[in-house]
Amino acid sequence: MDNSTSRHTFSLTGFSSIRELQILHAVLFLGIYLAALLGNLLIITLTTKDPHLHSPMYFFLKNLSFLDLCLISITVPKSITNSLMSLNLISFLGCVAQVFFFFLLATTEVALLTVMSYDRYVAICHPLRYGSIMSHRACVQMAAYSWVSGGLNAVLHTAATFSVPMCGPLEVHQFFCDVPQLLSLACFCNIWELLVIGLSLLLDLGCFVFMDVSYVHIFSTVLKMPSREGRSKAFSTCLPHLVVVTLFLSSGFFAYLHPLPKSPSSLDLLVSVFYTVVPPTVNPLIYSLRNKDMQKALRRLQQSWCCPAH
Repeated sequence: MDNSTSRHTFSLTGFSSIRELQILHAVLFLGIYLAALLGNLLIITLTTKDPHLHSPMYFFLKNLSFLDLCLISITVPKSITNSLMSLNLISFLGCVAQVFFFFLLATTEVALLTVMSYDRYVAICHPLRYGSIMSHRACVQMAAYSWVSGGLNAVLHTAATFSVPMCGPLEVHQFFCDVPQLLSLACFCNIWELLVIGLSLLLDLGCFVFMDVSYVHIFSTVLKMPSREGRSKAFSTCLPHLVVVTLFLSSGFFAYLHPLPKSPSSLDLLVSVFYTVVPPTVNPLIYSLRNKDMQKALRRLQQSWCCPAH
């Protein structure tokens, strides 16, 4: 790593240099962040306190909510602060930290979403074997493997991204330190990070194909169910998960595969919002408002607060 680079701070251009729009951005992002914070904390609380939700599906959902909470917290609060202060700066170490934790959390989330699709496949297609296959030990191991894969990917991306010295004005045309923008600042082609990105995208594509195959089997089984209520419950738990996965991965693929324009693009900013801000905000709404078990757990929690047992 070039020693001169480490003495610099990066400039995050953000969404606008107009003061009024900066304030509007800060207010909007603050509202989104508080909604994501409240929703994910609520899911973590319900899945922890309610014994009816102590099942593999909700164990993974609790992990997903924790990931979403952390994922949105590494980018949005800094962006809000920069907009309010009209400063738009981030230290070199702060930028390194954002890259590391973004890949740690995003990779772990992709792995966990893959595990969740497998959980739904076993529950619907092999219900009699569900208890033995998705034991507590197996669930903990799968969650741990997801975190380990995220950690390894984060180390590779962070080391490769900052292994090449950066030249010119250190302006990142984003609201956080995103790798595609950082690659455009490299003094020469960063072949190592391009290779790491290619490997990551292949693994993400593999996860996406695995999830698609799982859902093909799930939906073919669901359509054969005689009970209309059973079909409705299966679709209500699987379709939202598939929508979230598609949104998260498709926006990420677009951001990391399309060539960067020579001038700042509002499209890049919009796409980055779809894989950094939207999933952590939308996930709690999808998994709580459309899930009857979560709704019942929320009512039980409200009743316990209003009428505590004596």
